[in-house]
Amino acid sequence: MSMAVRVRLRVKSRVSQQVIEVSALVNSGFEAESPQILIPISVAKQISLYPPPITSSIMEVGTAGGPSRVFLVRDALDVWVLTNDREVGPKLSDAIISLIEEEVLISDKLAEELGLVLLAIGSGKWRFFDDPPDKIRYSEKPQYW
Repeated sequence: MSMAVRVRLRVKSRVSQQVIEVSALVNSGFEAESPQILIPISVAKQISLYPPPITSSIMEVGTAGGPSRVFLVRDALDVWVLTNDREVGPKLSDAIISLIEEEVLISDKLAEELGLVLLAIGSGKWRFFDDPPDKIRYSEKPQYW
């Protein structure tokens, strides 16, 4: 069975201090200049980031379905990766709030900050940068919002 790499995250809003745990897709094609996590509007509502704070900005991003407008909230979230044997984080991340995306997505820079190494993307195998070379971790199930 084919699956991408997804990891379990704890996401804490720096605005409201609310916390949510989610399965997130590690998307190496999500290129960003800073650590970013894209969250669907329903996730943003659960941690009181929607409606977005007045400090947010609107930006247009390219997607597989064409251009899309999103809200960018800089330095909005603390993010941890959770596994059965360890917790990595918190790492500071921008929030990108999408009105159309149904999955939480991790940018290339946030994945690197969290120490994620993709081993076999098609079969969902990964490890942390500092795991032993023979340690293989497996993808979480997708979570759609």
